[in-house]
Amino acid sequence: MAKDHQTLRTGTVRDVRTAIRSGDYRSHTAGLGLGFLQTNLAILPQDFALDFMRYCQRNPKPCPLVGVSDTGDPMMRTLGRDIDIRTDVPAYNIYRDGRLAETVTDISALWRDDLVAFALGCSFTFERALIEADIPVWHIENDSTVPMFRSSIDTVPAGPFRGKMVVSMRSVARDSVAAVTDISRRFPLAHGAPVHAGDPAAIGIAEVTRPDWGDPAPVLPGHVPVFWACGVTPQVALEAAGAPLCITHKPGHMLITDIPEDAEVPVLPPEKTP
Repeated sequence: MAKDHQTLRTGTVRDVRTAIRSGDYRSHTAGLGLGFLQTNLAILPQDFALDFMRYCQRNPKPCPLVGVSDTGDPMMRTLGRDIDIRTDVPAYNIYRDGRLAETVTDISALWRDDLVAFALGCSFTFERALIEADIPVWHIENDSTVPMFRSSIDTVPAGPFRGKMVVSMRSVARDSVAAVTDISRRFPLAHGAPVHAGDPAAIGIAEVTRPDWGDPAPVLPGHVPVFWACGVTPQVALEAAGAPLCITHKPGHMLITDIPEDAEVPVLPPEKTP
């Protein structure tokens, strides 16, 4: 039975992943799985995996590495119990030779024994802390996907992986920018503090109402646009690398883990005993 976003906002992490795996929910994950780390996704052949890991290590703001699968194993064993990377993300982008070829909702038929899955921290994680501090998050209130932009900020290359940083934008009241910065800094696995606040042109964004990914969002009166490093950055790097096959999440459609969102390192909580 199809599930809507509002219903799942009060569900457990397991409820959300079950709905996604069964095909009952295929939309964005902003505001879901509250209290637990959401992650971006990159899956690529083993021949490219070491260079990609180096790329993440050299660019920890846009690419905070949370988990890596064993080669050929679709189960993300360090991120949760019974997480199957082939089915537990609402939508996937498929890249062939560096070009987006299609978007699908299940990658079981594409899985191969040489694939390695990487999970990278996501800015959705710190949004609950903003809401708890009475700082509105427009895209959650309006059931949309956060706007994301290609910036002019260079990343540090590694092997064939390179490109500009992708940033996500949230409209923040001018007198709340310092508080938002302090709150998000507490979540290093979710991109941490913003990389820029104010004039979008300063980081190469010509029109803040026309995102490259996600949905348009207004900069409200008395607000300033605030930009965070974004986990879509690896998708740009994957395009540059031109691997024959790469799989990512569709922007805004994340994997929700069993790791508490305020963890400083990705460690699963112990099993609960009956």
